[in-house]
Amino acid sequence: MPLIVGLGNIGDEYMGTRHNVGFDIIYHIADTLSVKLKPGKGPFFVAEARHKGRQAILITPTTYMNNSGLAVSKALKYFDIPLSECLVCTDDVNLPPGKIRIKQQGSAGGHNGLSSIIDIFGSNQFPRLRFGVGNDFSRGHQADYVLSPFNDDEQEIIAEGIDKAHDAALCFIREGIVKAMNTYN
Repeated sequence: MPLIVGLGNIGDEYMGTRHNVGFDIIYHIADTLSVKLKPGKGPFFVAEARHKGRQAILITPTTYMNNSGLAVSKALKYFDIPLSECLVCTDDVNLPPGKIRIKQQGSAGGHNGLSSIIDIFGSNQFPRLRFGVGNDFSRGHQADYVLSPFNDDEQEIIAEGIDKAHDAALCFIREGIVKAMNTYN
């Protein structure tokens, strides 16, 4: 049974920001599968869903981005799911806005949420879906940039990207990471 986690920060002030696009992907999947996220048995919100006969777990951590590994660890333990079956959806400043990249494993690439997961598990052997948020910031201002909302002129491409990320995550649920990579990269 796969687990899909969207990384982000809790709190109204972070809704709609670039750093919370992982949450936005999870919310879109939950809407499509007609499930609601509820407080889980750990530092996360959770929904149990079914897609094409396959059960899946959706979570959004309540630990803030830099401690995402704690929430992922607790959720995987609670649901008895191996790390290799956990698709982590996160923002990526190294990709253009709305572009997605799916990988079976890899480094944190400077992303603190991914670093937290790698540190907790001592492994980078988990699938991730990186969502491009662009990099239109000057040196030393990355934090301000990722905590800002998307511009009006980016909204359409971001919505299209979230739709594609949603479809890729559903493919991961149905057919696994290799099929998702081959279809959506």
